Order: sequence, then C-alpha cells, then structure tokens
Amino acid sequence: MELTKRQEHIVEIVKSEGPITGEQIAERLSLTRATLRPDLAILTMAGFLDARPRVGYFYTGKDSNQLIKEEVSRKIVKDYKAPPIIIKESSSVYDAICTLFLEDVGTLFVVNGKGHLAGVVSRKDLLRAALGKQNLEDMPVSIIMTRMPNIITCTPEDSLLDAAKKLIDYQIDSLPVVRLAQESGKTAYEVMGRVTKTTITRGFVELGNEINV
Repeated sequence: MELTKRQEHIVEIVKSEGPITGEQIAERLSLTRATLRPDLAILTMAGFLDARPRVGYFYTGKDSNQLIKEEVSRKIVKDYKAPPIIIKESSSVYDAICTLFLEDVGTLFVVNGKGHLAGVVSRKDLLRAALGKQNLEDMPVSIIMTRMPNIITCTPEDSLLDAAKKLIDYQIDSLPVVRLAQESGKTAYEVMGRVTKTTITRGFVELGNEINV
C-alpha cells in the first residue's frame, strides 16, 4: 500500500507523539478534524495505527512490508482451492491421458478403492508412458504414478504462501489438498481439492487489488 504524503506525515506525528488525539493531529497539520478523518480511517484499517477511545492514536510499529506479509499469511488454501481431478487406481494410462486433456489440467490425483489418495500422475509421467511401445489401454495408471508417501500435500488450513513455497521448492505443478482419514488403522488422506500455480496467482492478484484500494 502506497501512502500519500499527508498519510506519511500523520504516521510520523503519531510515531513521535502518540498517543495523540485526532484533534491534536489535525492541529499539527493545520487541518480540520473532518478533513483528516478519511486518512486516519485508512491508516487504522491498514494497520499502521491503532486507536483507543478517549486516549488517541498509537503507532503499531509495523511498516508496509510487515503489513503486506501479514495480509499474505491470511490467505488460506481452503478459500482458493479448486476441485480435484481424480481417477481410480485401476484406470488405464489411456483413460488418464483422456481425462488430463478433457479436464485441461497438468496433474491427476489417483485414489484407491476406498477413495483415499494413492498416487499422483503428471503430464510428464503420461508423456513418458506414451513414448513406450506398450498398449496404453492395458497399462494401469498405478504402474507409472508417484505413490504415497512420496507425494507433497497441503491442508485446507495451510496458508497460500506455504503452498506456493512447496510448488517452487519441489518444482511441481499441483498440490492435493487433503485431510486425514483412517484406513484399516493406517493414516490415509481424503482429497479435498487442489492448489495450482493458477490458484496461487489468483490469490496474490486479489491481494494486490486489496492493497491498492
């Protein structure tokens, strides 16, 4: 968020003289309280200042970078996840390729007979299988998929920033959004959605629009 010169001046006054009332700030700037009210509201809502009734305004000690970081951290996966594209473990590689292109995605999530996450198949996996000489209709997708526990996941409560870091760190296109489930006494995962680079971009474009308002 870019502050106006007057807003920057207000922050400096509160930083050096706070707690200070709105009337006192207006007096320092030779302005009316009514003229100053929108600036004080913006600075308070943005987190630069805090206000207490009958006391006045305080400087929060946070700069623009800290406030932006806090806003980014508030973006949660559950608010941005897209529907997962799922196939069964028994599906053929041919079926997986058809699903990939029909759904226009880069990654498919593979589930077992109980509907729990069993693997992940990427566009690269399917391309590699298609270059071979085997019959793709007879080849089960379970042969080429990446299996648990070698799958990078996220949860609905993770921050969008943490999900973005995983996409970059592991150089993958998509993360399954999962929640814990039980399967014969073993830990399993139910697929709740997916996070992709497009998802991340949408979240941060929204953030940029919010900060510029």
